[in-house]
Amino acid sequence: MQVFETILILLLGAAVVSSFARRVNIPYPVLLAVGGALLTFLPNAPQLEFPPDLVLVLFVAPVLMDAAFDTSWRDLSASWVPVLSLVLVAVVLTTVAVAFVARWLIPGMPWGAAVALGALLAPPDAVAATAILRKLPVPLRMRMVLEGESLLNDASALLIYRAAVGAVATGGFHAASALPMSGLVVFGSVAFGLVLAWPISRFMRHFEEASSAVIFQFGITFGLWLLAERLRLSPIIVVVTFALAMSRLSTRPMAVNIRTASFAIWETATVVLNVLAFTLVGLQLRPILARSGAGERFHPLGMALIILAVVIGVRLGWVLVHHLLVRLNSLREAGGQAERPAPPATLKGALVIGWSGMRGILTLAAAMALPAGFPYRDFIQLTAFVVVLGTLVIQGLTLRPLLKLVRLPSDGTVERELKQAREAALHAALAGLPADETPPSARVRQQLMAALDHLEDGHSPGSHADNVLRRRLVARSRRAIQDLRLSGAIGDDAFRQVEAELDWVELSTGESGDPGETTSAMPEKRDG
Repeated sequence: MQVFETILILLLGAAVVSSFARRVNIPYPVLLAVGGALLTFLPNAPQLEFPPDLVLVLFVAPVLMDAAFDTSWRDLSASWVPVLSLVLVAVVLTTVAVAFVARWLIPGMPWGAAVALGALLAPPDAVAATAILRKLPVPLRMRMVLEGESLLNDASALLIYRAAVGAVATGGFHAASALPMSGLVVFGSVAFGLVLAWPISRFMRHFEEASSAVIFQFGITFGLWLLAERLRLSPIIVVVTFALAMSRLSTRPMAVNIRTASFAIWETATVVLNVLAFTLVGLQLRPILARSGAGERFHPLGMALIILAVVIGVRLGWVLVHHLLVRLNSLREAGGQAERPAPPATLKGALVIGWSGMRGILTLAAAMALPAGFPYRDFIQLTAFVVVLGTLVIQGLTLRPLLKLVRLPSDGTVERELKQAREAALHAALAGLPADETPPSARVRQQLMAALDHLEDGHSPGSHADNVLRRRLVARSRRAIQDLRLSGAIGDDAFRQVEAELDWVELSTGESGDPGETTSAMPEKRDG
């Protein structure tokens, strides 16, 4: 019962923290990290323990599935050069640098443990960065580089991490056999994810209710991870490949009620998992610090801060060096006509990407997943939390001011494609109207033509002023049906149906209404 009460309090606190973070324009992982650090000093805090072999599948699999499903394969493939430079070179450089510094600080640390530390600290988490970048007019390619990196660097870092952990367990690492096997694992994982995507996407067409569909989605996510582990494949590569393929295959047949419910539930699950990850690490740090004497606690913290500086410096340095190399190559081949994908075209863009290296849930989960008795496990877990907390606070809180300082111009890609998609949808709707002039056809045709004219004039179908007016009218409509319900003129069945219709009207304006205008304290369950 104490564990349940603790989790309940943590989730309620996280809901308040997330709401506060949105109001003050701070990425919620930043405040979660701070909250996890405060839990370390909470007296009489309970111990929450998860089996190490459960940690990665529980915390990483759903987050990766959700992120990969939302990633654009077209935009990712167009930015493959900068993405691979971060996925391969930056991860390897960070792992090597951290391993050497850790060995310099602690000469008795085995190389396997030092490499494992470097590997789990290497992959950034793009949640905090993209939460900021999506709200500011920055080039689409920059967001795609960060989102693509966050998907693929997890796979490369976890391959190194597992090899290092295995080397500690077996007492040695044999590159001659391990490297070819790693190539086979990558190829087999990609093939496995692609092969399973098509039949599962076909099977999902048969779901007609959101609850069953979402349960199936989560079951497939965890099942893929566990099956990949049994087959000695890379679970991260399998999940990412499967999700990228599913996003291309399953969107059209998915019913609207399933799609809208799925997106909301997966977003909620991601927040809950981040909450549990940060709080679990915070609670586990208490006994780690307690095992150190009062005068010895600052020594491991000081070493962790040194490693934090190394992690930040290696990423920033490599991104700037890579940008310089690409610029020199462009100048040398200035006469060529071939179009080459490139990292940020300006030094300002490279600086922003280099500074967007916040660590997150994978680093925490990998640290917690280390088996009991692993060399220097306490120090590795402490360092992982210090690096996550440090990068989120230092970089997460300064990324927005940095973006405002460098003033990166928006490339307008999303706006142009949004207009193109809206025009195509409106023309298709007009072409599908019956040729008769019945009142319903005439009304719908007039509305579609008005929306199309609005687009051709350079506006969205609903301008900001129109949307503000619609939301105001929806609020009045809500009060009207609420009065009818309270007076007993209508029952709950009629009220819920009209309320759902007003919800769709409000959602179509592109923004949610004022929280003060809602008719109830909690969202109501809707029938599809």
